[in-house]
Amino acid sequence: MKQEGYATTLEWLKTNPSLDELCAKYPSEWAAVQQEISAIVERGVAEELKAYLERLSAQAAPNKSSSGNRQKNREAVLSQFIRSRMAHESVKKLCLSTLAADAGATKGKLRFNLLNGYIAQQLLFSRGLERKPVSLFWFRLFWPLVWQKKRLMPLVQPRGIYCFYSRELVEALAGMIASRSCLEIGAGDGTLSCFLKDRGVALTATDNHGWSQAVEYPDWVIKLNAREALVTYSPEVVICSWPPAQNDFERHVFTTPSVRLYIVIGSRHQFAFGNWKDYRQQSAFELEEDKKLGALLLPPELESAVYVFRRKNGHA
Repeated sequence: MKQEGYATTLEWLKTNPSLDELCAKYPSEWAAVQQEISAIVERGVAEELKAYLERLSAQAAPNKSSSGNRQKNREAVLSQFIRSRMAHESVKKLCLSTLAADAGATKGKLRFNLLNGYIAQQLLFSRGLERKPVSLFWFRLFWPLVWQKKRLMPLVQPRGIYCFYSRELVEALAGMIASRSCLEIGAGDGTLSCFLKDRGVALTATDNHGWSQAVEYPDWVIKLNAREALVTYSPEVVICSWPPAQNDFERHVFTTPSVRLYIVIGSRHQFAFGNWKDYRQQSAFELEEDKKLGALLLPPELESAVYVFRRKNGHA
């Protein structure tokens, strides 16, 4: 591992560097991760891959040590954290390449044919890759006609799109938020915030703008990290769509006194998003998966899910 200031490295990691950037800066860590993942993939046991990611995350947690060993401990924890970030990002890429291969597009540029592309465009987008609230009626009617379904997410995820929101989901979320102040953290291109604002929600969209290589941030998505945004706006409701796996910012939601409700949009597969260690360690909120809301996320093949945290000592 290259020698540089511990604090400097932490600040750099908070900018969400890409997998390529991580690998270039820490080649020895990448070599170890690559070897371990390759061995698991060869054995073909999905649960083993999940356990591996969970083990790396646990190893990346700070350990108590004497002051004499503090520096070595910090370096070891940082190395494990970098390996954990590399592993999660490489598994995400592995899933995308697997989807592409399953779709029969292992060579050349991945794309829809004319009919499949037309249906997907009309159902999901207003223009280009600008998403729209999807009509469940029309989606259920025409989506079965698309036989290249597995090509959708590999095409759009590099642009920061991880799911699509139905009109019914937007209406349900707007009803949950009601007249309370709401903050979206990690808002990306602001799609969900835009939909909720159109339904009358008083919402502020924020993001640290760390994915500028993939996401085009509108001016109204305020450049703030989650901790700064929570302190600045003291929201009653917080929402986050597809927070990165093992992130270090969601924990601040649970320690913000004003928050009564936290809504997380992610996956049924827990290793794919969010910081589940922080979810389980916090004690101020009750957690439940809202399967009715999850069924309103699209496409269904993605197995998206909605998790709701309600503060225990008050109504949410």
